[in-house]
Amino acid sequence: MKSYSRLQISLHWIVALMVIGLFASGFWMVELTYYSPWYKTAPFWHKSVGLVLALLVLWRLLLRLNNGPVEPVSGHSKAVKTASHLAHAALYLLLVLIVCSGYLISTADGRGIEVFGWFELPSLGQLFDQQADRAGLVHQWAAYSLIALVVLHALAALKHHFVDKDLTLKRMLSSNLNEEINQ
Repeated sequence: MKSYSRLQISLHWIVALMVIGLFASGFWMVELTYYSPWYKTAPFWHKSVGLVLALLVLWRLLLRLNNGPVEPVSGHSKAVKTASHLAHAALYLLLVLIVCSGYLISTADGRGIEVFGWFELPSLGQLFDQQADRAGLVHQWAAYSLIALVVLHALAALKHHFVDKDLTLKRMLSSNLNEEINQ
């Protein structure tokens, strides 16, 4: 596949905004006290949005499996292509790790996760000792790693745009450009 579809571009930016928002809310939530009016509300929203994010990431992965990967911009070295491939794989792996660890934190006490009041994702219960604490550490450090990688990803896109002056960033901004590439 030579270019990204409108759907792929939209999903990319929606996922990016959700990841940044979830990181910011998670960073803020850990400081909440029991007496804060947000003590129960913020985690409810964080978990609900996190599970929607999981579905969107799954959709992105299915699209990629169905359509194949988009061809790299011509002129990229083998090292750049390899770094890009590894960074994208790490982004997906961290997203899956964060969702799974979040699930383990939230369901360790046997209660399911209420998703926007639409449905409840059932709990598998406590699967190992100190599940909430151990999964919490994984969740925290995977989130820090993800944000570091997101920053690196954004800086790489800006480098491609302003230094290399190639189409890497433009392809993820405009489906019109992608239509021109495919013609």
